[in-house]
Amino acid sequence: MSNILQKKWWKITGLVLVFYAIVGGMLLPVPARDILNETIRNLYYHVTMWFTMIVLLTISVIYAIKYLSNFNINYDIIAREINKVAMLFALLGLFTGMLWAKFTWGAYWTSDPKLNGVAASLLVYAAYFLLRNSLDDSEKRARFAAVYNIFAYVMMLVFILIMPRLTASLHPGNGGNPAFASYDLDNQMRLVFYPAVIGWILVGLWIASIQIRHQFLIKKIND
Repeated sequence: MSNILQKKWWKITGLVLVFYAIVGGMLLPVPARDILNETIRNLYYHVTMWFTMIVLLTISVIYAIKYLSNFNINYDIIAREINKVAMLFALLGLFTGMLWAKFTWGAYWTSDPKLNGVAASLLVYAAYFLLRNSLDDSEKRARFAAVYNIFAYVMMLVFILIMPRLTASLHPGNGGNPAFASYDLDNQMRLVFYPAVIGWILVGLWIASIQIRHQFLIKKIND
């Protein structure tokens, strides 16, 4: 992975796509939808945060599994740092979602099952970091964290992807509401949305790579 992290092309690509998504998201035309109106532009920023979070958490859990397979402490470091960045994007997704909810639903927070699932997922991952900080032995901490990381990932999928689809929800694609693919996300918006998803994922990986390299340097100095 270290060789991949040192490549520059994907970092530049990420920055270019994010810049394009920000500018295009503000200036390019969007479909006129009832209630949503111009707030539909938040799709480029809110939903992309969740896509990035899920991708990062998926990579983190892969490294947690790899750690459990050979107990290489570097894998634990990678999983931990990626989780930190994933939580940053989770908070950004939560904040942009609350702003969107205020303008479309009339309140920053409702009893919507997806919102509650997001809150529960954040608490589950907060417990991940608390667990790490509560253990002094580095090997024991890494093992417990890896196992809990897998549990947290499964719970996150249940809370934000499965449970909201089993009950009524205000979110598109849930509870009978039309999904963006068939209602709001027209061809014009796809020109911005898909590059935005790719761009934010690449930027998220870039931030994580900086964190990982920093931790590797600290480990090298300590060793």
